Amino acid sequence: MIIGYARVSTKTQAKDGNGLEAQDAALRDAGAALIYKDAFTGTTTERPEFEKLMSQIRPGDTLVVTKLDRIARSASEGSKMVQEMLKNDISVHVLNMGKMDNTPTGKLICQIMFAFAEFERDMIVERTQEGRAIARKNPNFHEGRPKKYSKKQIEHALELLKNHSYSQVTELTGISKATLARAKKKIV
Repeated sequence: MIIGYARVSTKTQAKDGNGLEAQDAALRDAGAALIYKDAFTGTTTERPEFEKLMSQIRPGDTLVVTKLDRIARSASEGSKMVQEMLKNDISVHVLNMGKMDNTPTGKLICQIMFAFAEFERDMIVERTQEGRAIARKNPNFHEGRPKKYSKKQIEHALELLKNHSYSQVTELTGISKATLARAKKKIV
């Protein structure tokens, strides 16, 4: 049986052509009868669908993935997994590389490709951290989501609180009681 596995680590991957839908289509085109999918795994090692796949795949089956880095998060982990599958007569087909084999050359290529995937991931993390460090030097930079209400809106709501109840101010401004209480606590 040909079994596919698709995974996205981030919401960005879902948008840049590495999304689950794109992987699913490629895996189906490669003949996958069954496809397991994990979404937004980030740096976590928890991949429930991959674990299900590994418990159900049998000798003679073929695991198909779109890219080698979909199998594992690190070079050493990925290389061990692929070698273990090959040893157990489970074929591994990486669509952008071809079929992996258990020859010395195949093992070397597998290790090199996993090492490159890990290197690429590390470089992305490094560039992201550098970008954040540069952005933090900007006095107008605010990490995280933007504030829902401006300083002026909060000040106006706090002014209204002097003559109105929290419920009345919430009704007038749309600002929740919790937000009002937090803002009031900051000034006290």
